[in-house]
Amino acid sequence: MFMMDDTNGEREDATRRTALRGLGLAVGGMALATGLGASPAAAAPRRGPGTQVTYVLVHGTHSAGAFWMPIARELVLRGHRVVMVDQPRHGAEAFVAESYQRQDLTAMAVEPSPLKGLGLDDYEARVTGIVRQAARNGPVVLVGHSLGGVSVSRVGDAVPHLLHHICYMAAFCPSRVLPTADACTAAPENANAVSPVELTVGDPDRLGVLRLNFRTGVGGELALLKEMICADYPDADFRRILAGMQSDEPVAAYAGRAVGRAGGWGRIPRTYLRFGRDRTIATALQDRMIAEADASTPGNSFRVHDFPKASHVGPLDPTPVADALDTLAGRRAS
Repeated sequence: MFMMDDTNGEREDATRRTALRGLGLAVGGMALATGLGASPAAAAPRRGPGTQVTYVLVHGTHSAGAFWMPIARELVLRGHRVVMVDQPRHGAEAFVAESYQRQDLTAMAVEPSPLKGLGLDDYEARVTGIVRQAARNGPVVLVGHSLGGVSVSRVGDAVPHLLHHICYMAAFCPSRVLPTADACTAAPENANAVSPVELTVGDPDRLGVLRLNFRTGVGGELALLKEMICADYPDADFRRILAGMQSDEPVAAYAGRAVGRAGGWGRIPRTYLRFGRDRTIATALQDRMIAEADASTPGNSFRVHDFPKASHVGPLDPTPVADALDTLAGRRAS
C-alpha cells in the first residue's frame, strides 16, 4: 500500500477541483454558445429585472453561432451575457453530407438534406425560445447578421415586449415592397453584389436547399467566395471563415415573408451596422432597406453605425463592432 503525504493530497485535490471548475465553465460556455434550448427542468431560475444585458446573436446563411465568437468574446469581457444562436440543423446540429465530406460533386448534387422543409417559422421559434429564457434575467438585445436579419424581424413581431433593442449587421430587413430575402437580393440596388449561383451544387428546387461547396479547391471559385465574404481579409483568415461554413441552407428561409409590423417590431429601438464594401448585401441595398423601414415607422428610425471599409463578415478586428453593440445596452424603449 502506498502512503500519500497529506499536504500533497490536499494540493492535488485542490488542483482537481480547479480543473473541474474550469471544465464546468467551458462546458457551460459551449452550451451558451450553441444556443440550444434547455428543457424546462434545466432552465435558469426566474430572477427579478436586472441591468445586465444579454446579447442574443443570430448568424447568417450557411453559417453557425460560432461565427460570432470574436465579437462575443469582446462583449463578455465588457461584462455582458451573450448567447450565440445555432439555427435548426446548424452549428452543433449541423448536417454534413457524406458526399460533401468526400468531395463527390456528382453525389452531392442529389444527396438528400434534412434541412429541406425548414423555414422561417422554425428559425423564429428557435430564436424566440432563447429570447424568452434570456429575458428572465434582464434586458435583451437581439442582433442578426446577413440572413439572420429576417429572424430579427420575425422575433421582433413575436415578442416585442421582451426586446430592449434590435440590431441588423449588414443584414436583410425586409419591407412591404421587398418582403423576403429573395426579393431583397433581386432588388436593383443589389445589382453589383456577387452571386454564388455558379457555385451551386444540384437543383435547389429538388433538394430543397441551396447547396454550396465551401471545400472547393478551384482557384476561380475560391476567388469568388472571398470576394463575396471577406475580400479584404488575408488568405489564412479567409480559409478560417470558410472552415466554419456549412453547405446547405433551406430555400424556404430565403423565400419566407419577414416584414415587421409597425405595432410590434416597429416600436422597438433599432440599429443598423452598415458595411461599405459588402459584396453579398450591397451597401446600396442596405441603404434602401434602412430608408424603407424608417418610412414605415417615422417615429422610430434606425440608428446607423457606418463601417465604410467593412466587407460582408465585418472588420477583421472585432473591437469596432463590439464598441457599436456595447452602446445599445444603454438605449431603452420609449
